[in-house]
Amino acid sequence: MGITEADEEAVPFAADRVEALYLAHSASALRFAYLLTGSREDAEDVVQEAFLRVFSRFGSLRHEDAFGSYLRRTVMNLVQSARRRRRAARSRPRESELVAPDPSPDVAARNVVLTALARLPLRQRTAIVLRYYEDMTEPQAADVLRCSVAAVKSLVARAADSLRKDLGGIRDGH
Repeated sequence: MGITEADEEAVPFAADRVEALYLAHSASALRFAYLLTGSREDAEDVVQEAFLRVFSRFGSLRHEDAFGSYLRRTVMNLVQSARRRRRAARSRPRESELVAPDPSPDVAARNVVLTALARLPLRQRTAIVLRYYEDMTEPQAADVLRCSVAAVKSLVARAADSLRKDLGGIRDGH
């Protein structure tokens, strides 16, 4: 991430700290955004915008160690906003755009799972990703989603039921 002198003046902290935070959080933010959007290109755009937004208001963060949480929440909000815009335009992502950033040995099964994940409503998809991919506790996921722990449990349960029905015979990598 190249930082110009003008950029350094725009952020209330040192450029090396910006770079360190970017390096520490960019990969996980990109994976999170990808799992929510289903598109590498959209995920990259969302993550770039999220970093800009969080860096621009970094001076108002109470705790620097909360950066990752603010970043995840910003990614989630940007994905929701983009989805609303797409819905208004009535354009939906095509399944052919669901290509994961990291190849796995069973590409066909991975794509089936990613397609099923993309079919979930956004809040259910976000809850599943936060709980099982980001390995968050229910209270942590509730904080990111800004809802109750009971709501997270309900979202995850409904998402898991939908995935079970959608995936049918694919279980435990078979």
